[in-house]
Amino acid sequence: MKPAITYELIKQCPHTGARAGRIHTPHGSFDTPIFMPVGTQASVKTLAPEELKEMGAGIILSNNYHLFLRPGSKLVKEAGGLHKFMNWDRAILTDSGGFQVFSLGDLRKISEEGVTFRSHIDGSKKFLSPEIATQSQMDLGADIIMAFDECPPGQSEYGYAKNSLELTQRWLERCVNRLDSTEPLYGYHQSLFPIVKGCTFRDLREKAAEHAVALDREGYAIGGLAVGEEAEVMYEMIQVVNRILPQDKPRYLMGVGTPENILEAISLGVDMFDCVMPTRNGRNGMLFTTEGVINIKNKKWEKDFSRIDPAGLSFVDDDYSKAYLRHLIKADEILGLQICSIHNLSFYLWLVREARKHILEGDFVTWKESTIKKVTRRL
Repeated sequence: MKPAITYELIKQCPHTGARAGRIHTPHGSFDTPIFMPVGTQASVKTLAPEELKEMGAGIILSNNYHLFLRPGSKLVKEAGGLHKFMNWDRAILTDSGGFQVFSLGDLRKISEEGVTFRSHIDGSKKFLSPEIATQSQMDLGADIIMAFDECPPGQSEYGYAKNSLELTQRWLERCVNRLDSTEPLYGYHQSLFPIVKGCTFRDLREKAAEHAVALDREGYAIGGLAVGEEAEVMYEMIQVVNRILPQDKPRYLMGVGTPENILEAISLGVDMFDCVMPTRNGRNGMLFTTEGVINIKNKKWEKDFSRIDPAGLSFVDDDYSKAYLRHLIKADEILGLQICSIHNLSFYLWLVREARKHILEGDFVTWKESTIKKVTRRL
C-alpha cells in the first residue's frame, strides 16, 4: 500500500516565510510552490492532459459538486477512478463542492445534517452531507480530498461567521471520521485537508487553525479569502493562520489568484495554489506575460507580428504572433482560446517555478519585488 501524501521542506527564505519543498503523492511527486490548473469537470477547458504534462503540471484540481451531478461519482468509480477516466496519471486534488453548493443561494437549504439543493443542470433535488461529499471524493479517487465546509459571504458579520465556522468544524470531524473508517478503494491512501475558515476575524481564524491542526492531517487549506476583502486583509489572515499551521505540512490557499497575490502568499509561507483566472481570463483575451498584462482584443495588437511572450514559456509563444492570436480571438476561433489557455497556464507554472528557484538561490525578496512590477504592468 502506497502511503498518503508527505511534504519535504527543502529550504526556507531567511527573510520571509517563502518555502521551497516537494510533495510526494501516490501518483508522483511535484515541487512546491505549485500552481494547480483547474479541471472542474475532469477537464481543463480546451486542453488535453498531454498538453498539461508538457507545460509541467504535476497536479490538477477537479470539483466534486460538478462530478457528483454529472456524470456521477459512482460512474467514475466504475471506470476505475478519475485518473483512469480522464487519462491523467499524476496527482489530483478535488474540492468538496461546498463553495458551489452555497453559491446556489435560494436553491439550497442548510441543516446540521448537510445541504439540500437543486441541481443547476436540471433542477432535480440533491443532498450533500460531510459523509456523502467525502465518500464521493473517495469514489473519484483523488489523492487529496477537501473537507465539506459551509461558505459564508466574505463580509459576514461576526455572529454569522462564528456560527458558520462552528458548523464547518463539526462537519470537518465527520469528514475525517468517514475517511478514516473506510478502507482505500484503489490500493492507495487518500489525504483529507481541513479548510481553515473564519472570514476576516483574527480570533476565528486562529480558532479554526488550532482545531484543524489538532486533527493531525497530511496538509491544510486556507479558504474563504479573495472573496471581496482588501488584499492586505487577505495577507493578514494568511499570516495569522500560517503562524499556527505546522511547518512540516503543505499549505494550500484556495482560489487565489492574480500573479501578485500568488507571489505575496508564497512569501507568507503558502505552498499550493489554484485559480480559474489563467484559463477563464485567457478565454476572454487576457494574457499574463513576463512583460505585463495584455488584452489581445485591443487594436494595438492587430499588426504586431512579434511573439506572444519573448520569454518563450511554451511552444505557442514561439509558433504564433500577437496579430494572429488577436485574429483568432476576434473571429471566435476555438484555437484562440486554446492558445491563450496554454500560454497563461504556462506563465503561472513558470511563475511558481521561478519563485522556487529564487528561494533556493537566496534572492527571493529582490526577485519578487522586481517581478511583481513587471508582470502587473498593463501593456
